[in-house]
Formats: sequence, structure tokens, C-alpha cells
Amino acid sequence: MFDNLSERLERSFKILKGEGRITEINIAETVKDIRKALLEADVNYKTAKQFTDRVKEKALGQNVMTSVRPGQLMVKITHDELAELMGSEAVDINLKGNPAVILMAGLQGSGKTTHAAKLAHYLQTKKNKRVMLAACDVYRPAAIEQLRVLGEQVNAKVYLAPEESNPIKKAQAALKEARTYGYDVLIIDTAGRLAIDEQMMNEIAAIKDAVEPQEILFVVDAMTGQDAVNTAKEFNDRLDFDGVILTKLDGDARGGAALSIRSVVDKPIKFIGTGEKMEALDVFHPARMADRILGMGDVVSFVERAQAQYDEEEARRISKRIAKNQFDFNDFIAQVQQIKKMGSMKDLLGMIPGMDKALKGVEVSDDAFKPIEAMINSMTPYERANPGCLNGSRKERIAKGSGRSVVELNRFIKQFEQTSKMMKKVQQMGGGGRRR
Repeated sequence: MFDNLSERLERSFKILKGEGRITEINIAETVKDIRKALLEADVNYKTAKQFTDRVKEKALGQNVMTSVRPGQLMVKITHDELAELMGSEAVDINLKGNPAVILMAGLQGSGKTTHAAKLAHYLQTKKNKRVMLAACDVYRPAAIEQLRVLGEQVNAKVYLAPEESNPIKKAQAALKEARTYGYDVLIIDTAGRLAIDEQMMNEIAAIKDAVEPQEILFVVDAMTGQDAVNTAKEFNDRLDFDGVILTKLDGDARGGAALSIRSVVDKPIKFIGTGEKMEALDVFHPARMADRILGMGDVVSFVERAQAQYDEEEARRISKRIAKNQFDFNDFIAQVQQIKKMGSMKDLLGMIPGMDKALKGVEVSDDAFKPIEAMINSMTPYERANPGCLNGSRKERIAKGSGRSVVELNRFIKQFEQTSKMMKKVQQMGGGGRRR
């Protein structure tokens, strides 16, 4: 999302490259360029001006140490101010209550229903909570069915009551049922409109009064830019919500909403949606996002995602097979599935420092593994378990069945063999391959 902003900021810092010290003239030029970069990223004008004023003030008040160049110091100041602009620290969700009631608000199409299910998945897997979802959007024909399907996907109970047309009564009934059956959290999906109107605002305010939620989360599509900020302000004026879920952070929007929303409504961004999968909901960490905007990556989030999908028993099994030279295509495809669970490839690569520059101009697609999966799935169980058996006739059949060429298949087999050897070497370097 922040690719263009990252490039512009990098160019801004180059103004100070080669300068021996910070002066009012070179800082003024750099700050002016930073402000342009923020405005091009669709950041609120007032927010951009206040931000650059603070950066300028701090930069002029600094004495540059001989070991720190002016450009490096400017990056540090900008990083800290970006983190501050977005809220400084991650803000946890309030789960006090019996049950804790979470009210989802936002316009139609912002992703409320999907992110209600994502939040349920997060609370069940990360917080060990029993979660019930309540389908209280009685106007959009597919909303109740959509939540039912998503609830099944994340293994969460969904209160449907499709015969009830009054969303306020429905929310109250869902709360009663959640209490009766001992659920820890009730997430209420509400109706949205294509634009803010009085009827919608009155209805959600009435639901708020009826169920007294511990958390009201405003769900907003980051792709809508400044409109997202304006909508957030109107919702906050009426509901006084507790936090924001910013969706589609994996898209191609310019990022202005993420940078502006906190300063305009003074409410924290609590979660960000980073993909279509139910696992693609992350706690928002301002400092980590500042890292990514400035091209520093986000290794901490990368490791956290890897750990979330890490299966120790599977890792031990694979390790033993590598040690015995038994690593096969079944093991390889299992590792691919683990990687895919971590999220979109573009998002993952963006977390690795320097990778955005290395892959500049390269199209990174989540379909990258499809040819490999097609080739392995076109093999017989015997062939997947015995990579060395692939002769010419077998390769021709596999290539034809997967819609690939024999040349592509041979290239993949070579990559597989190199990967197997590399994994063996890494294991031996770590002591895993030492004999007693």
C-alpha cells in the first residue's frame, strides 16, 4: 500500500545526502518535499502540515553527532513522528464483560461482515475466547447467509434468527443467548449503507443503547482514502466508537487513511485487514508500520506470522526426513501450504527489509505456487513419495496433466533438489545432522 509514499520519502531524504550538517535551509527544503509526499499519499492537509511542522522543529533542535549523518537523523525523526501520528503503541481490544459485546459499524462494502468473522477467528485462536456472531444486518439480502458461511469457516456460533426483522430486538436476543450459553464474546454485525444517512445512524445508535457494548469498532476501507477519514469523523460524532479496523491494507491505495485517521478522530487503529483469508487480520502496531513506510521492513510481524503457523510436530517430522534423505514432494507441498497460510506473498515480502527495493517492478502474485502445486498434484502417490523415479515418460505425463512444459517441470525438479540439499546443509550446520 505505501510503495509510492516510501519512494517519495526516500527521495526527500536524499536532499540531505552529502550535507555535513543540518541547517534551516536544507531542512526547509526536505520538509517541503515530505509534505508533498504526504499530500500525494492522500493524507489530510491539516495532518500533513502539523506532521511536517513537528519534524522541522525537532530536526532544527538536534545537534548532529559526528557518527550520524543529517539524512540518517532525518529518517529517525520522521520514523518517530510517523509512529506518533498513527498512535505510538498498539491498543488492545476491551474484552471485559459477560459477555464482552463488540459492535461492528461502517458503510456497506467496507468489510464489516467479513471482518466480524476474522475478529471471531482472532479472538478464538489468539485469546482463547468462545465467540458468538450475531447477524443483525436485516437489509442486505445476502448478509445473514454470508455471516453463516463465514461463521462455519472459523468454527464460531452464529445467531441467525432470519425471521426477526427488527435489528434492535435481534441484537438483544443474541445477547441473551450468548449469556445463557456462556459465550465470552458477542460480535454484532450491523447494517451499512452506500453513504451515511440518518436512518442508519439512528438504528446503530439504538442498538448501542440496547446492548451497551464494551467495544464499538468502526470498519473502514483504506482504499477510499480521505473519504474514509471523513466517514470516520461522522460515525465518531454519533457513536463515539472505541477503535478502527482498517481493511484492504494489502491493496494499492496510497495510505492516507492509515496516516490521517488517528489524528482526525483521536481514536486508535486497533486492527488491519491484510488479505482475504480469515487469518489475515493483524493487530496494528504504529512503529512497525512506520518501519514499513520507510522501507525498513517488519521482521517482528513476519516472525509472529511464521510462529502462528509453525507446527512443532510437523517440523520434527520434516527434520527427521531431511536427515535420512527422505524429503519428498509430499513434504515439499506441505511446506508450501504452511507458507500460504501466512498471508499474501506481496505482504510477506514487504516485511523483509530491502525486499521491496530488490523486487521493484516485479509482479508478486499469490498465484506463484500454482504451477508447482499443479505439477505435484499431477504425480501419482508413488511419484510424490519417490522423486528419483521420474523418468522421461513420467515427466511427459505429469507435464501434460499439469498444463506445463517438460522444461518447466525439469526446472522445478532441479529447484526441488537444490532446496533439499540446502535444507540438509542448514540442518547439519545446526547440529541436526551430527552422528553420535
